[in-house]
Amino acid sequence: MDCARMEPHTPIALVVEDDADVRDLATAVLEETDLGVIACDSAEEALSVLERGDVTVAFLFADVRLPGAMDGLSLARAVGRRWPETRVVVTSGAAQDGALPDRAVFMQKPWRALDVLVQAERATLEARAA
Repeated sequence: MDCARMEPHTPIALVVEDDADVRDLATAVLEETDLGVIACDSAEEALSVLERGDVTVAFLFADVRLPGAMDGLSLARAVGRRWPETRVVVTSGAAQDGALPDRAVFMQKPWRALDVLVQAERATLEARAA
C-alpha cells in the first residue's frame, strides 16, 4: 500500500520478504486487519520505512533470508533495539538459527494465516494502548 494514501497515525504492518509470491500472500493476509500494510523485499528498504517520521510500524513480519547486507535476524535485532514497541515476527523455512530480540516470535514456514493474524491483532492492540 502507498503510504501517502494511508490515514495519519494508522499503525503499519511492514512485510519484508524477498519471494514476491510469499510477500503478496502475507500482504493480502495483513490487509484483512486494522493495520496499514507496506511490503519491502530487503532489510535495508524496511529500515528506510522504519526511519520515516510519517509512519508508525506496529508489526514487522520478516523472512530470515533477505537480499543485501542485512538478513531478517539482523533486522529483527535492530528493530528490537531502536523500536522496542514494534512486535516482530521472523519467518523461515529452516529451523530457527540465531538469537531473536526478547519480544520477537519465530514462525516456521509454511506459516498459517491465522497465526499471522493473531500476531497482527496483538500488535494492533499494543499500538492502540501506547
